[in-house]
Amino acid sequence: KQTLLPLLREETSSFIFPCHPAVQRPELQYMVMELLRCIPLLLFLLFVCGLDHFIFSILSIIQHHSFVQYSYQTSHHLSVNVMGTSLMAQLLRGTIGALNTSFDTEVETSNLACLPQPSGMTRQQYLDTCLPLGTLALLCLLQVYPFRLRRAIAAFYFPKREKTRVLFLYNKLLRQRKNFLHLQRGRLARQARQPPRLGTLLLQWCRRRWPWMRRCLRQNCTLCGTPETPRHRPCPDPNCGALFCEQCW
Repeated sequence: KQTLLPLLREETSSFIFPCHPAVQRPELQYMVMELLRCIPLLLFLLFVCGLDHFIFSILSIIQHHSFVQYSYQTSHHLSVNVMGTSLMAQLLRGTIGALNTSFDTEVETSNLACLPQPSGMTRQQYLDTCLPLGTLALLCLLQVYPFRLRRAIAAFYFPKREKTRVLFLYNKLLRQRKNFLHLQRGRLARQARQPPRLGTLLLQWCRRRWPWMRRCLRQNCTLCGTPETPRHRPCPDPNCGALFCEQCW
């Protein structure tokens, strides 16, 4: 309808255009909320990875600085000599001589079997751990595009409901357009009653003093804030100095 189209700049920012590739303002709020829900998972993942690295460092220090090795050597020699040639001497040599022993013992042992053997996670394992969270964050960024199809799917299955929605949106825009112009007029009136700021006065003085600086010191539209172009129109009141783009004018 000519009464609504083209939409004003402030009205355009409140709608979602399905063919627009960039993320738009109404979608940005939901996308930020979904990303905020990923922050607890990110903090938990960082805590788990930090705890894993801390435990690995402690066990590695214990492994390298708690190693103890023992070396035990002993020697035992027993020799009983019975002198004489009598029967008793021969009997003693036969009995006590069996006690003659000789052995050397050398034992080396350590606590290596009791020490921990930690193995740290590799970089690939860290990446594999963070990959699901990264995929979740990417899906939060890309979910806005499939969500744009919801209205088209609902319009295909419920065409009568779609006509009702379009009529409701049209009437809503008419009311908003009427209120929008009323609110903007009030805002401009309040702005005009306020004394000009120092920066505004300095900008106007520079533009009058050096006309060649108009391209560098461009003003913005008083309503929508678009940069100045040749199509912008100033207010006819010489004491106002307000500038409007063609659409707002």
